[in-house]
Amino acid sequence: MDVGIPESTAIGMLVIVVAMVIGIFIAAFLVGSIPFGYLVGRLFFHTDIRKQGSGNIGAMNALRALGTRGAAVVLLLDALKGFVPTLWALNVFNGFLDTPGFPPGGQVIASLVATGTVLGHCFSPWLRFRGGKGVATTFGAIFALCWPAGLVAVGLWVAGAAITRYSSVGSMLGSVLAPVALWFFTGSLPETAFSVVAALVVLLRHRDNIARLRTGAESRIRLSKPNA
Repeated sequence: MDVGIPESTAIGMLVIVVAMVIGIFIAAFLVGSIPFGYLVGRLFFHTDIRKQGSGNIGAMNALRALGTRGAAVVLLLDALKGFVPTLWALNVFNGFLDTPGFPPGGQVIASLVATGTVLGHCFSPWLRFRGGKGVATTFGAIFALCWPAGLVAVGLWVAGAAITRYSSVGSMLGSVLAPVALWFFTGSLPETAFSVVAALVVLLRHRDNIARLRTGAESRIRLSKPNA
């Protein structure tokens, strides 16, 4: 072998690396799957957020069901699910198996971790593979990968929501244009690929919102519970 080690040893090392990457992805998925919207609602507001509003466990439905304080806590925790594991992976695996001609290993692992957290949030096994729409977790991961791109994504989210008064419009706008921002600031293929996958997941999770927007039935943003 060109690397100077027996073929069996090289295969064994490859298996270990692959198993490690799969394990890290599963761990990221499980972290992302923690249903903070449901837990905050049940533990602190004695409310099952799934039975209120849209039934979603994300921050916008938390705003409707729990009010501004509950929504702020859910938003922060959902964003941290994406931010903390991704930043950890980016730092721990910096320089990991870097090979000329290929993206840095740290970027690859961090992008896989980011993807795992978003998928876990959207398809939580603790809620029968139902979950949120992935926006806050996606943006948290983007901030870990590249904070200027994160600022762009959040800025587009806020601008779209403020102009239209529809949170769903801002969420989709920020998510769809986030890959452009990531590529502009980093030129990283794995990180941009993550944001493309995340954008597709966000759009998929917003299909009901898109249908309501077309019919004019989508709910506008309210800064308090309907019965407040």
